Amino acid sequence: MTSTTRTSARGEWLTLQEACSLVGVSPATLRRWAKNGNVRTFTTPGGHRRFARSAMLALLPAPTATSGAASPAMAGPPAETGAPPPSLVALVAQARRVPSAAREAFANELAALERSEATIVVHTCHRVELYVALDRLGELPLPKPPPGTQRLEGIEVARHLVSVACGLDSAVLCENQILHQLRETLSGRRAEHPLDPILDRLFQVALHAGRRARSWFGNSPRSLADLALERIQERAGAPEGRRILIVGAGVIGRLAALAAERQGAEVIVTSRTSERAGALAREVHGRVIPFGGEGVLPRVAGAIVALGGSWPLAGEGARGLAESGAIVVDMSSPAAVPEALQAALGDRFVSTDDLAWEEGAELEDGLRGQLEQLVAESADSFFRWLRSRNIVPAIQAIGEAADEQRRGELEWLFRRLPGLAENERSLIEQMSHRLVADILHAPRSALNSDGSGQLAQAARELFGT
Repeated sequence: MTSTTRTSARGEWLTLQEACSLVGVSPATLRRWAKNGNVRTFTTPGGHRRFARSAMLALLPAPTATSGAASPAMAGPPAETGAPPPSLVALVAQARRVPSAAREAFANELAALERSEATIVVHTCHRVELYVALDRLGELPLPKPPPGTQRLEGIEVARHLVSVACGLDSAVLCENQILHQLRETLSGRRAEHPLDPILDRLFQVALHAGRRARSWFGNSPRSLADLALERIQERAGAPEGRRILIVGAGVIGRLAALAAERQGAEVIVTSRTSERAGALAREVHGRVIPFGGEGVLPRVAGAIVALGGSWPLAGEGARGLAESGAIVVDMSSPAAVPEALQAALGDRFVSTDDLAWEEGAELEDGLRGQLEQLVAESADSFFRWLRSRNIVPAIQAIGEAADEQRRGELEWLFRRLPGLAENERSLIEQMSHRLVADILHAPRSALNSDGSGQLAQAARELFGT
């Protein structure tokens, strides 16, 4: 069941995540408004704050004559303004702005696209992002992104991807998993089809920055699996001595199982592949149960679900889990837990989109600034490289055109003065080289400092590159 369905079932009262999504603010901002009495709330018996839908809607600005226009994030390419069009664009559908179902539908459309060297897609549980080298895209049509998708252009694309690689755009600050996912995305993309050099270089720069960022942390940072376990602990108490069910034996499932074992939990594992479930259970000194939950599930304090598909839990197994009081955290996108079970769990069901709204731990003094400086420097470095790719042909074209003119003039002069000695011809030729170099010095310097690309474009048009 999607968050929209669950919201309508509760009517007027919204969860923290739903209220944040409705008005587009962070959880910290909404909590501050509630503390100051700016919005109407009440607290559930379980200690969770609920927000009045009517109060949240009152915070939204009144519609204007242009309110129906497409937002900048959803707008198409900018209208012609005389400036050169952006060579790099990213469409970013992230969990804090775009619901899981809409993200996955967008991902499916992107997967069905004709393969092009001009595109690369990043797809994780919290994000679907399309990176495009517009100059090489040609006539390939792109699907319309879902509402809430951000459109980034130029250097903002580089800053965003480097921030993602450094873990600054994750629910868990500086988590390692996203760096691994970006590395796998690039290697997989290279293997299936040639990738435009600009996109390839962009991802290499981001991965390099991500590795540098991780080297600044003394201890291994938390993962999303640790965050999921913390959500269970908030409601069910410390995992030590309690049973935790792990559904899925992939990368995330393994991280969750290891996190639960570290905290002294009794780990129970289930997965579509019994061999993988057995291997993970042995690694964490746990046990295995059937994947479909045939019969009665063991009573657990919480369950962490990490699957690339649905969890076919129904009947007695689903009823037992719903009635047990267990907290179920579904890290899958789209959700693997059946909609009927989500409804039965109510507030005890936590989706991957819910996790995306976590505020995260504060970084040590100076470390956030250090990371943000790394992001800025890496993005600037990438665009200096990109600018040099555009400038070098223009500089070469100017030099070649000037040299061709110089040689032509020398040939004319030497025909008019056939009696010149060899050393005299050499001196004249040297003088012509110095004269051309002096004349071209200012244009070349201007091209090298051309941040907008307008001079390089003008040079390409003038000299036919």
